[in-house]
Amino acid sequence: MALSAMIHNHLPTTLNTGVNRISVIHAHQEIVFDHPKTNKTMNRGALRLAESLSNLLHLHIEPPSSRKNLQISNWDVFDEEKHNTPTTSPKELVADKWSDIHGSMDWNNLLDPLHPWLRREIVKYGEFAQTTYDAFDFDSFSKYCESCRYNNNKLFEKLGLGKNGYKGTVAPSEWYEDFQRKLEPIGIGDAKVEHGFLSIYTSDNESTRYNKSSASEQVMKEVTKLVQFYQGKAEEASLTITGHSLGGALALLNAYEAATNLPGLHVSVISFDAPRVGNSAFRDELDELGVKTLRVVVKKDLVPRMPGIVFNESLQRFDDITGTLEWVYTHVGSELRLDVSSSPYLKRGFNPLEFHSLETYLHLVDGFLSADSTFQSDARRDVTLVNKACDMLVDELRIPNCWYQFVNKGLVCNEHGRWVKPRREPEDIPSPIGEAHEHTLRIDMQESYQMLYGS
Repeated sequence: MALSAMIHNHLPTTLNTGVNRISVIHAHQEIVFDHPKTNKTMNRGALRLAESLSNLLHLHIEPPSSRKNLQISNWDVFDEEKHNTPTTSPKELVADKWSDIHGSMDWNNLLDPLHPWLRREIVKYGEFAQTTYDAFDFDSFSKYCESCRYNNNKLFEKLGLGKNGYKGTVAPSEWYEDFQRKLEPIGIGDAKVEHGFLSIYTSDNESTRYNKSSASEQVMKEVTKLVQFYQGKAEEASLTITGHSLGGALALLNAYEAATNLPGLHVSVISFDAPRVGNSAFRDELDELGVKTLRVVVKKDLVPRMPGIVFNESLQRFDDITGTLEWVYTHVGSELRLDVSSSPYLKRGFNPLEFHSLETYLHLVDGFLSADSTFQSDARRDVTLVNKACDMLVDELRIPNCWYQFVNKGLVCNEHGRWVKPRREPEDIPSPIGEAHEHTLRIDMQESYQMLYGS
């Protein structure tokens, strides 16, 4: 799971035409059955039965793709070329198109073919979410295990983004909470959401170290503060939330809460590999609130089929007979569907954990042009990142699997020549923010504003 919430303030045309983005917290998959090669003796009755069953289970039966995959004949030449090209594309000013890129028109005519500006925006938000994995302290020997290694002010700098997520599921207890499959009311209408997701989002515990206040309380406090700050400057503000896996579910809950409590604020969600969260009434309320959601999904990834692997939005075709079924899970928003087989750099076969990796998603977004096009040969993002925490790249690339780790597993040699765990800087030690530190943050925010726009 990974999630990031971003506040955007839109500058007047007399100011810089760029969009200022301030980080608030640093914190569909389908099973695909391919038709066999055309066979005139195929049992048509069996095929119709399979299709009927597929519709009930919300599976997707596809004929073999007409798309021709990108072929690489000389991997050594490929290595040399890729290693000598930048990993980012030239930046364009997108202020005029910003609202379209963030869903004001539900991404109509932007997804297939994928608009290059939207591609860059999706990758950017995915990288925000990825930082929460990269900065997460997995070391069971660390006294700060399960915390973020860096404070909010230097998180992105430390991880190489330099500018600006809820993390995904990493603990067994979180997986248990994720899929209890019990719908629970939210708000005052008929909307219901999955009990486990809502529990993780709203629960606090004074006896624990890191969540004495809930995720809901923490993020809404910061979002509200920043919205008020920019509105006080008579500037338009908007909120974009991103998340991976469970983080995508929490992003949707956060969007619902923000849109409810901050009317008039443009709220959008860009999620990766997110499961279903609630029923059709929840989807309809999000629509009424104006929340725009773009779900990026990978075929063969199982998580977006959960919960509601059998009873889901596919049953809506029977609404005239059954009426609206309040206990049926429903996806929301628009969808960008990706195919692992489109990339010549990825291994074939069924690899559920690798399909689920956020880095796999970002690689596929970076190379996606359209549903009928080959993987773009000049995709800029570093292919090596795919194997950061999995084994998904073809062997010809000679990239080790799960290569991302801290030097010497985090140990450092001290002045006495002894190998020890390093002390964290005081500002990197997780603890409640005191009033003095909050005052400092307010001053820093004001100074940053003055530097950017003047008084």
